[in-house]
Amino acid sequence: MSTGGTDGLNVGESDSGTGTGTGTGTGTGGPNDAANPGETGGSAGGMSTTLPRAVLTDFGGVLTSSVFEAFQAYSASVSGDPELFAKLFSSDPAAGELLVEHECGRIGQAEFEAGIAAVLAPRGVDLPAPGFVDAFQALLKPDEAMLAALGRLRAAGVPVAIVSNSLGDDCYRGYDLAALADTVVISAEVGVRKPSRAIYELACSRLAVPPADCVMIDDLEHNLRGAARIGIRCLHHTDAARTVATLAEWFPIPV
Repeated sequence: MSTGGTDGLNVGESDSGTGTGTGTGTGTGGPNDAANPGETGGSAGGMSTTLPRAVLTDFGGVLTSSVFEAFQAYSASVSGDPELFAKLFSSDPAAGELLVEHECGRIGQAEFEAGIAAVLAPRGVDLPAPGFVDAFQALLKPDEAMLAALGRLRAAGVPVAIVSNSLGDDCYRGYDLAALADTVVISAEVGVRKPSRAIYELACSRLAVPPADCVMIDDLEHNLRGAARIGIRCLHHTDAARTVATLAEWFPIPV
């Protein structure tokens, strides 16, 4: 089943805009790169002391299986190097710009795939284009425990927003996003991507809940920093059991 998002990729950019610099982020550290795998955010003045009232959540890598592992598996299948794409997007400015342009909806999947194939061809990597985005997405599977937890949150009346950097023109196929969340903020649809503060501000506005009363769940700490800067509490996702247990401390849902 195709799923969405490059939420596990880190193309370094300012949290206040949609820049195209590739920066120092590698996206290779995986879900265990956090100094603290639980809460990592809060207001600019420190961790919020009030309980959150609403949930913002990443899609790929939180509501699905690991994006890191999927990229490693696909990278190995086309090049023999499991870190191919992680290194490409962290170190190659052209690849980084293509990713940002695609995630922000300024170029479609076909143009993105053709551009990445052209970047990799001189390195001896024959990337199937079109088609490689769909092949990667097929490696991602639903995380049923997280999807069930989201359902319990909504049943308890907790406002929920999905905030996702999209990859592919139909990357959420097979998921009823309207049933999963009260609002869905997709980077390609709104023209801004994580970690820009603007995408989190939009999600909070749509939920009609102030940032200080929200928690953002993401598998990539880089994406959480923009949320933390507007006062959103941040939860770094490493696995469903840990995330659900933390949510149960804040909201009236059974573990």
